[in-house]
Amino acid sequence: MIRTLTTAAATALLACASTAAAQDIPQDTPSGSWSFAVGAATDNRSKAASKSEGDPFVWGQAQWESASGLFYAGAGAETIKSAGSELEVEINTGFRPQVAGFDVTLEAAHKWQVDADPGADAEAWEFTADVSRSIGPASGRVRLQYSPDGTGATEAWTWAEARVGWAFTDKLEATAAVGRREQADSIDYTGWNAGFTYALTRNVEADLRYYATDAEVPGEKYDDALVAGLSFAF
Repeated sequence: MIRTLTTAAATALLACASTAAAQDIPQDTPSGSWSFAVGAATDNRSKAASKSEGDPFVWGQAQWESASGLFYAGAGAETIKSAGSELEVEINTGFRPQVAGFDVTLEAAHKWQVDADPGADAEAWEFTADVSRSIGPASGRVRLQYSPDGTGATEAWTWAEARVGWAFTDKLEATAAVGRREQADSIDYTGWNAGFTYALTRNVEADLRYYATDAEVPGEKYDDALVAGLSFAF
């Protein structure tokens, strides 16, 4: 049943994105614009840890942005392996002001793990604050994330990350990031990643990235991994 639901969700996401791309709908209107994206990768990594136990995953998202670009809201879904669930969905909203030459993003997201084991804590709020800036080919970002009550046995947690990047061309960019996660009723760890993103076309990107953590826990979740991904934006 769970695999059937996951497959159906992935198929629906791909179909929606294809339909959106096929329709000749103006993307910019006085009330804002919509964008869509789908993708797949060899592992679902978040905060340097695997959400799919090292297995491949698919994802999709839809986002509305105001005409000014200041406000946005959206929804998304991705395949996972956690507490019996193989599909996570979320809704989010936020705004992106510019402050003293820096790009700022503040977001609130609510996530659900679909068809999780009975009694599992399968919902969580997640709050994100990003501050970033680009100067020529160089870029930098500082991220802080917080949840008052994570999914599963994890209670409150924080993730603080610093990322730097360098655009070699208008298609090829290298980025590296290091972060620290502190968790109540779970392990604390430091994680990092480094890799390359290449724009195959205006709408298609490929990503190759190496992930690692210092968590000494058996299993695939915190193991080092080389992850390849492909995304399509519409």
